Amino acid sequence: MTRRDSSPHRLSIHPAVLLCAAACLCFQTSCGRNETQSTDASSKPANAGSAEEQSEDAAPTSRSDLDEIRERGALRILVRRSKDQGLPRAGSPPYQHEKYSEKFAASLDVDAKFVYVDDVAHLIPALAAGKGDMIAANLTITADRERKVSFTMPLGNVIEKIVTKSEDPAVTSADDLGGKKIGVAQRTSFWDSAQALKEKFPSLKIKALRGDQTVDEILDRVASGKIDATILDSNVIEDVLGYRQDVQVVGDASEVRSIGWAVRKENPALLEELNRFVAQEKVAYRKLSTYIEDLPALKKRGVLRVLTRNNGATYFLWRGELLGYEYEMVHHFAKAHDLEVEIVVAPTREDLIPMLTEGKGDLIAAFLTINDERRAQGIEFSSRYNKASEMVVGKSSETDLASVDDLAGRTITVRKSSSYWSTLEELLAQGHSFTLEEAPEDLETEEIMARVADGTFDLTVADSHLVDLELAWRDDLRVCFPVKEDVEHGWAVRAGDTALHGAVNEFWKKEYRGLLANMAYNKYFKSSKEMTKHREGRVDGEKGGDLSPYDKKVQPIAGEHKIDWRLITSQMYQESRFDPNAKSFAGALGLMQVMPRTAKEMGYTKLHDPETGIRAGVEYLDWTWNRYDEEIDVRDRYWFALAAYNAGIGHVADARRLAEQKGWDRNLWFDNVEKAMLLLAKPEYANKAKYGYVRGQEPVNYVREIRDRYQIYVTLADRVPAGES
Repeated sequence: MTRRDSSPHRLSIHPAVLLCAAACLCFQTSCGRNETQSTDASSKPANAGSAEEQSEDAAPTSRSDLDEIRERGALRILVRRSKDQGLPRAGSPPYQHEKYSEKFAASLDVDAKFVYVDDVAHLIPALAAGKGDMIAANLTITADRERKVSFTMPLGNVIEKIVTKSEDPAVTSADDLGGKKIGVAQRTSFWDSAQALKEKFPSLKIKALRGDQTVDEILDRVASGKIDATILDSNVIEDVLGYRQDVQVVGDASEVRSIGWAVRKENPALLEELNRFVAQEKVAYRKLSTYIEDLPALKKRGVLRVLTRNNGATYFLWRGELLGYEYEMVHHFAKAHDLEVEIVVAPTREDLIPMLTEGKGDLIAAFLTINDERRAQGIEFSSRYNKASEMVVGKSSETDLASVDDLAGRTITVRKSSSYWSTLEELLAQGHSFTLEEAPEDLETEEIMARVADGTFDLTVADSHLVDLELAWRDDLRVCFPVKEDVEHGWAVRAGDTALHGAVNEFWKKEYRGLLANMAYNKYFKSSKEMTKHREGRVDGEKGGDLSPYDKKVQPIAGEHKIDWRLITSQMYQESRFDPNAKSFAGALGLMQVMPRTAKEMGYTKLHDPETGIRAGVEYLDWTWNRYDEEIDVRDRYWFALAAYNAGIGHVADARRLAEQKGWDRNLWFDNVEKAMLLLAKPEYANKAKYGYVRGQEPVNYVREIRDRYQIYVTLADRVPAGES
């Protein structure tokens, strides 16, 4: 993750040499890409292959049963690749499959080794070929499949649903399918259901879709009118309708069917152990339910529902990793009590306490300020786990605000439900003169600060740790002075949940200012400042024409993937400032700041080694490039690939959908999709996005700065050829 560089190295180059046309020409020649290059599943990069294309890190092919799995020390779990995994606000089927199968492996005292396939139709063949020991996916139990594999007892029941574009007057029920086009993948239960529908409606047209397409890619085709309908399992579409409003369910495509995990028929011992686990753990697809229970009852359920908000301080998705200070700490607490965490994202901060008291969650972890007004709503706070100051925040140009007396004639905007509102009301009651203005409840504090920076709001108030988080990457804000100090934050439970309250207090008594809490706090609120202090890269075109200390390593690796090495060098500078030992706050490593889990999928572990770090980064960029269809111009695909490298493929997919809804071109990054990416930092858009909140300014800056530096590198490298002086 790249932060704002506080002291960028500047070059004095005439703007004429930075013409975009030169860069475009370079993309068409040096990059080696062309408009007809295949991007389908048959041309997968190293980390996106089927089970037959796994790296050396995967276990060798075998047909082992339980004893051999234990001797090997690893359970190989076949799952569909999680590129379609969104932000699991309250759990989603793919997320739950991986979570529970990983827990099953732990019950065997072995490691969980996930083996990824892109096409659901490859799961059973891969299992039969010995590429994995079990399948953990949303697999419908059918008679044909039962002839090939052994299924566990059902994990749950689903009904296949017919899905169409929202408010489509041409298809309001299943009876309207005659003459329409329905798209489904072959060799799936959906294909069989579509064939049955065609028998009922002979004029129905069935379009075969690629098996590696994600649910959202298919629904994008439905929403855009490229196909009239598709079929999805009820548990999947229920999850989808939580963030998409452009599709609807119009009828059933099947009777009730069961979902299960699968093993080879010759593995009865593994099947027996799996069934025991499924029965004991009550593995099933959970819907967000309402109940009020204290800790003993929660332990019987095995789940702790945590109410929070989706923002950069508490809980967010970054490069496929779920992160956030509150997210990490509630997992430590839950682990101590053998509970699984289910995150429930409240629509607004104002909804947190009502949702808790209504029984829609068990604990609030969202940096809530401890005060009596909130206790009066039927909750109790834990002992403090954080202390902050409430700071007045203005634009960077503010120079005359040093005390409350300087606020005369100014307007301060905060949420009425926030503790800041009470603090400011107290100041007004004391005779201080300023205007207090109410901010929309769905705005996070960081979004309010952003509106101060752009001039929409005059001033605001924010906790000091949130201000630190913002100032780590932006320079258009100024922290002026505190209006209240030593503000305490705590987790919240219902007032009657005494056992849970006691356990939370015991946890914070041990962890407050302890190693775990300090490491997590530094990770999110302190080390981000250190990221701007990486040493400067060499951008001078001298010393033999080198652009970096690693040109000779980058050039052949980039050449293997037909990517311009100067683009990779520009990205490397953005990621690590050419420091092979760089480590981000989230754990990304090396010159190209690749996440260890992603690197492991590609077969790499020693990311601090310069060549390994470069190779892992280039392969991952190449993989992201291949995720975009050919309707996107070859040059623009690199901007999308870079944005996905920085923020994750899911956030870019959300931005493309939002751009289309706004009437912008979903296939152009600059001035189109990048504008939608910025909107995803706003709650009114993030709440409706599959992948939720993203600090959109970061990928926007990331792509623009890499492009600008790349154009400079092209000029420098052409001016002084490598190896000459």
